[in-house]
Amino acid sequence: MSGPDPELKKELDATLQTRRELGPEYESELIDSFMEKVEQRLDSVVDKRVRRQMAEQQMVVARGSTRPQQAQPHLYPDGLGARLGLAVASLVLAIPLSAIAVVNAGLIGLISCWAGIVAVNGLQASRAWFSRETGADRH
Repeated sequence: MSGPDPELKKELDATLQTRRELGPEYESELIDSFMEKVEQRLDSVVDKRVRRQMAEQQMVVARGSTRPQQAQPHLYPDGLGARLGLAVASLVLAIPLSAIAVVNAGLIGLISCWAGIVAVNGLQASRAWFSRETGADRH
């Protein structure tokens, strides 16, 4: 995404307005609903990028080259862009997830939430490290 999504901004404004009207009793349901919409938007963006990358790789293979990196140079070497994107997405989503965890389960919920965030990022980092150390192909 190159900037703020106007659709999501409208959804957030509507969710906040609804929260003001209905009161805090429906807050968790409203947050869940908004987070589903954010997740759907992220899924569609990721799906579009994956399709584009697959099409680019198929074009490279069709042209006879076995090295797609030569045909389309990456902005970040060694998959740094994917790791950076995951880290940024994790931090952005950590804010509402932390709030939901604290409201519903207190300190234990917050610790569980952050343990999951750290685990996902740690697994991604270790996967990248393992791939680099063993020379395995990440693409």
